Amino acid sequence: MQRIAFFLIGIILAGCGGSGSDSGANTPPETPANSISRCTVQSTPQIITSDNIRFYLQSQYLSHQQSSVVATLANGTSSGYQFHWQQTSGTPLTLTVTDNAVLPFVADSSGDYGFEVTIANAEQQYTAIINVIVTEGDALSIRLDHQVVEGADVSLRVDRRSSSSIQNISWCVAYGPDVTLNLDDVEVPLFTTPQVNSDSLLIIRATGTANDVQLSDDVNLLITDEAAIDSAYFDKPVARTHSYRADSPWRNVLQGCVYSNQLTNSCTLTTLPLIGQETAENASDKAAIMNRVLVSHDWMGKNFEAFLDNLDPHSDFATLLQSVTAIVISYDVRPSFYWVATGAIYLDPEDLWLTAAERDTINEAADYRSAFGQDLQFLVPWRYVKNNDYASIYRSPALRQSRSLAELEPDLASLLYHELAHANDYFPRSIHSSLQGPTLVDDYNRRSANKALGSDQLTNTLPLQSTEMQSLAEVNFLGDNATATERSYSPADVASFFSPDRANDFYNYSTSREDAAMLFEEAMMSYRLGIQRDVAVTDKPAVISSSTVTVNWGQRGRIAEPAIQPRAAMIIDYLMPELDGAAIEAALPPPVAMRAGESWLANLALSNNGKNTPQLVSPKNISEQPLRLSGERQPWTQQ
Repeated sequence: MQRIAFFLIGIILAGCGGSGSDSGANTPPETPANSISRCTVQSTPQIITSDNIRFYLQSQYLSHQQSSVVATLANGTSSGYQFHWQQTSGTPLTLTVTDNAVLPFVADSSGDYGFEVTIANAEQQYTAIINVIVTEGDALSIRLDHQVVEGADVSLRVDRRSSSSIQNISWCVAYGPDVTLNLDDVEVPLFTTPQVNSDSLLIIRATGTANDVQLSDDVNLLITDEAAIDSAYFDKPVARTHSYRADSPWRNVLQGCVYSNQLTNSCTLTTLPLIGQETAENASDKAAIMNRVLVSHDWMGKNFEAFLDNLDPHSDFATLLQSVTAIVISYDVRPSFYWVATGAIYLDPEDLWLTAAERDTINEAADYRSAFGQDLQFLVPWRYVKNNDYASIYRSPALRQSRSLAELEPDLASLLYHELAHANDYFPRSIHSSLQGPTLVDDYNRRSANKALGSDQLTNTLPLQSTEMQSLAEVNFLGDNATATERSYSPADVASFFSPDRANDFYNYSTSREDAAMLFEEAMMSYRLGIQRDVAVTDKPAVISSSTVTVNWGQRGRIAEPAIQPRAAMIIDYLMPELDGAAIEAALPPPVAMRAGESWLANLALSNNGKNTPQLVSPKNISEQPLRLSGERQPWTQQ
């Protein structure tokens, strides 16, 4: 995600990443950078102008290579315009991105290919057809040619061949402005786009060897000129987005109210009300929900809609979504979060891709929180499990695999339960008709001052006890400096603070809002999906992975601990009063202790045989998956 600094009210950002930082105002660490030179041989794109549209074509197109056609208006600006591409001739291609200025594609065979682009706004529309010739050849393939706003973070990735990495990779600028790359991972360079005065093409070249043959590829990026940032809400560049539904009655206000560098004040409830204020008669009106979806790429909205249609049988998410104003899904959102200043939920599309081509469009820039808590001598990993196996299937981006819609469920469901818990904590459906406004921030301030939120009531009635865990959470999640005492805590010390208390995860201690959301998330995952959550306190070896960290203490299904059950039941009743929190908690499987002294991976297979004591279970043939740590909702981050 672009590191968005929020200055309006320090406490109104919630749920970064489902298990992430509660403050967006932390300053991210400096990213190391490497200057790259200009290529000895520069690229010369073909520039063709037709009907006020300027096309940039590659000097050559090769089969099996990631390629693109770039279009913008001849006057050098595309701000305020929508793009739509379609193929007009040639062997049919799979076109994943048809709604941006850059049309990426891969042709599996040589031949002539034609494409039509339409560029339109409310007053004007331009259409033109362009043809390219693809020939047989061999080259590298860099993912992904795409459109990006000036000043934004960008990631690229060199395709591997037959799962083998390319050797001796080097990078240079082949056309356009100079840039500086972070080459910590030479296969996945990161950089920030320069400022431009008009839409400008940038071509970066990668060169490497495969089977002792030197190959190269040019990646084409259209850097778009944007209006000067004057928002205290979004003070870093955000991606261009559009209403997923072109006929949405809210399409003219969505972007300006929830994801814009020109947002200077929170929109009023008369301009953009909560979904539930519009659909009070029908809380599961999915059409009304999809009218509030704002995307950077249409596939994101399509997959989100498919999830609601096929994997929300109890309408939990449709019901909980009544307490948001919009759903923003954009390639630059990382981590996911809910924000009361806009009333919107922001989703990292890493939880929504189905094909490798869709995943290519997502920015891989790191979550800024990954540097927090490095002085501490312990880790708190977590995972969701079912039938003694990982509930989620890890698919490395380097392998370019696809996945089924059903595979989205564990990660996306847990994320939505968590982030929508925040929205419903702040604005439960029971108060929608009595909201006074004029903005949600005004209502939040009144409710917060009166300690009227569900999380406030939870803290007042059944508070957490450990001051040590509270202080450690401020270090690990909010970026505070650790004291000498905190730096000396061993895993056993931390386990002794955590295990007797009433939190189901370390992240509960970051804020009272996260405490409530963590309880709700784990309880609903177990109740609805039969998926249990593991949590443990481990050591922190030099090399950190699922097989190298050693469990000092841990539990599966901690949400069913007798001391935690009343807290979870209370928040379930508040957020979804149509359910019976106490009955749900009573029916959950009892917690199972982990085997101390064994690795996190070795503790994947557990059984209690009806007792709350660990029993050895013969593990399945399970491959190691990256370690997920408390507070991380950036999927599959590996320390």
